[in-house]
Amino acid sequence: MMSGRDTITGLKESKDIDLETFEGRVREEGERLKTYLDSETFDNRQITIGLEYEFYAVETASGTLRRVPRSLLETLGFERELGLHNAELTSSVYPCNHAGLTALRWETEAKIRNLQNLAAEDGISFVSDGMWTIGPANGTTESYLMEATHEEGLSLAINISNAVRYHGFGSVTEHTPVGGRIDLPGATIRSETAGPVSLTSSIQPHVQPRRADDLPAYHNNALRVAGPLLALAVNSPFFPPGLYDDGELTDELLLEGSHAENRIPVYEGMMNPSEGSPKVTFPRDLDSPQEAVDRIVADKTIVPAVIEEGPRFDDQFVHVRHKHGSFWRWVRPVFDGASEVDANARIEFRPLPGQPTLPDTIALVAAVAGSVIGLSESEHPVSSLRWDVARENFYAAAREGVSAEMQWITADGERVSEIDRLYDDLFSIAVAGLEKQGFDTAEATDWIAPLRDRVTTQTSPAGWKRRIVAGELESGSTPGEAIHEAQRRYLRHQAHTFYDGSLSEWPSE
Repeated sequence: MMSGRDTITGLKESKDIDLETFEGRVREEGERLKTYLDSETFDNRQITIGLEYEFYAVETASGTLRRVPRSLLETLGFERELGLHNAELTSSVYPCNHAGLTALRWETEAKIRNLQNLAAEDGISFVSDGMWTIGPANGTTESYLMEATHEEGLSLAINISNAVRYHGFGSVTEHTPVGGRIDLPGATIRSETAGPVSLTSSIQPHVQPRRADDLPAYHNNALRVAGPLLALAVNSPFFPPGLYDDGELTDELLLEGSHAENRIPVYEGMMNPSEGSPKVTFPRDLDSPQEAVDRIVADKTIVPAVIEEGPRFDDQFVHVRHKHGSFWRWVRPVFDGASEVDANARIEFRPLPGQPTLPDTIALVAAVAGSVIGLSESEHPVSSLRWDVARENFYAAAREGVSAEMQWITADGERVSEIDRLYDDLFSIAVAGLEKQGFDTAEATDWIAPLRDRVTTQTSPAGWKRRIVAGELESGSTPGEAIHEAQRRYLRHQAHTFYDGSLSEWPSE
């Protein structure tokens, strides 16, 4: 693990790198990568799935935020993430079939159970959620997120993991165009580091097509389903109370004025440049996998590096991969592979926050894979939904969750916005896509059942939290107390239902 001194050395080296030299290497490697795409090196015989899953740590007894002991980051399958309170699980890659999804689910459970058992020895629990709202026991939430040291002209956030790419956002000013600004109803946040991004945590399903030439279809269809799937998944309606502007934390703001998924505007506000093209955004449609490479190459550089080529196949484009690390589109293409045989082109679906239970998470993995496959291997009319409409669906979902008005085109070509008709059609697409991969109808239907339940009950994780807050406010709690009580109930229910329950089974009183 990198030390603070190593981070400073790396940042200073990055600051001294000639940007044009770095960009020249990226362009050369991008052309090499496109040559491999042209020669079908990235084609595969099967569709595969995988999952990245982020957690944050809390004191089990109190629910207060807790740094992760370094020893726990050595647990099988986990690694550090942005905040010192974070840990991330990266699954193995599996065939997209019933056995593969089952294996993904059980691998994920096995690794989480192991981590939780080890963490329990220190009185720690790991939480699957969209945003934490109870800060650390000592100090304020604002100081935890913003506090930084300033050494040798560099800004180093105290509670961010030691890695050049994490601290470089606020330290290498010549190459760092990020905005560091959040402007939301009731909350205005400014930061010279990436600290506030560590409020959030997410799940990121990956889906790999058989042929790299199919990547644009997977990417573009993922954009069409991004809004409706995000609407069901929203899980960060509240900030920690101490982050709201003075006098702005009101009952009305919590129940009617805040985003259902604050993670979206937090990430965009903090990491997008104050000028120029955004880096965290709803991306345009793709026409070819080569165009995807060109977009990565042309993206604004953050924290350049000169890297020695290693033995992996994808080290032939190691500078492209380095630049891809800050290519933060909500759906983004990925090109990698340890060997030429393992070379793969896939999509990473990034809008989804952490979920209340593991079955809820796997339901979203199944829905993402099934809907993208189903649309890409059929002539469904919603594939032709205008890009700007899909984009508005996405941001409406972030604002309003399951109550958002979204536009859809059904299998028979009818344009609809009624929630029941939209999701009936979307789930039919997802089931059909899974059936194309060998799932029988009952299996496919069962995997996505937790999402159907959310539509039936008009419930999302954010909506559940709001109902708890509404009840607390009615009982006389202050807005800050209500946020904390909703969080404590979330933690209690998750502790008892995480492995075999779902949100639809949680009481809301």
